[in-house]
Amino acid sequence: MNVFGITGYSGAGKTTLIEKLIPLVQAGGLSVSLIKHAHHEFDIDKPGKDSYRMREAGAVEVLLAGGARWVLMHELRGDQEPELKAQLARMTPVDLVLVEGYRRAPIPKLEVWRGAVGQPPRYPYDDTIVGVAIDGLGPEGCTLPMLQLSQPEDIAAFVLQHASPVSALHF
Repeated sequence: MNVFGITGYSGAGKTTLIEKLIPLVQAGGLSVSLIKHAHHEFDIDKPGKDSYRMREAGAVEVLLAGGARWVLMHELRGDQEPELKAQLARMTPVDLVLVEGYRRAPIPKLEVWRGAVGQPPRYPYDDTIVGVAIDGLGPEGCTLPMLQLSQPEDIAAFVLQHASPVSALHF
């Protein structure tokens, strides 16, 4: 299983890019999964539903299963948030796991950067960033490969070329 991260500030277009990359990678015959880190408390469950009520009652895990999908919800109940390494170990093996977030994880990453967002690039301070996806002009003085967001096929090829085997990572 290979892993590659997509990083950047909110509003830069990370999710939109990943949405384009997944079908492009799949078109090449590869399976793709995603780990998305949320910096805020989130809930995919709905108040009043049985699964929600069981979690509220104190269940550590609730597994919802149906004919089209299943999801396992795990309540941390005060435990520390698992690191990316632990989350990758939970994933069903696929050819490529894309990771949105976990910007401090030691995985190769592509920074999505847009000057219009008004934030400085992260790559000068993060040696795990191996390229920058841009919309038009890139950051001044950038020596990393710059790829145009308008050319997702090129970005998909770059991602596949730079993805790292999970087993080779040093967490």
